Amino acid sequence: MPRNTGKPDARSKLLDAALSLIRTKGYTATTVDELCSAAGVTKGAFFHHFKSKDELGIAAADHWSTTTGAFFADAPYHDHDDPFDRLVGYIDFRKDIIDGELAEFTCLVGTMTQEIYGSNPTIRDACAASIFGHAATLEPDIEAAMKGRGIVAEWTPASLAAHTQAVLQGAFILAKATGDRAIARDSVDHLRRYIEMLFAADRDAEASR
Repeated sequence: MPRNTGKPDARSKLLDAALSLIRTKGYTATTVDELCSAAGVTKGAFFHHFKSKDELGIAAADHWSTTTGAFFADAPYHDHDDPFDRLVGYIDFRKDIIDGELAEFTCLVGTMTQEIYGSNPTIRDACAASIFGHAATLEPDIEAAMKGRGIVAEWTPASLAAHTQAVLQGAFILAKATGDRAIARDSVDHLRRYIEMLFAADRDAEASR
């Protein structure tokens, strides 16, 4: 995760603290007092910026989208000329950043979704917007790769982009269940193989028609 290099205000400090604490402890277990302590701000400052912890949760999902969006926009997989290479380069990049402690590579919005999907639809919707918003950034390369290879398939760029996120979120769950990031990296390897076979199989099927 990139760090804010500017001088953050109290609101930014609280949001950065939320990204760290919620991925470490979960949303429900994270208290306002802990957020204030981690951010180095007073509880008064918290309630100046957020009416409630839930309001912070929604803002944290948006902050996650903004922060990670900039991080992925600058990632090296965009440098490939071929859209398929950019797609598999994205998968390789996702594997490379599965490193360090669980809280350093797992997904904030995935973590919150697993906890509050049935109890807090407002935060759930903010998390969904983040997950599917990120998936949408892959769709142009998937569509271009399909066109470049002459692939006409029943599946769509949107469905494959969403599937990448399903595998990644599942990989994070396996890492949390075992305490081992290696199993998550293995899942990403399988995702890469699947995409390679998917494009090869559909290209071969198209060529045989």
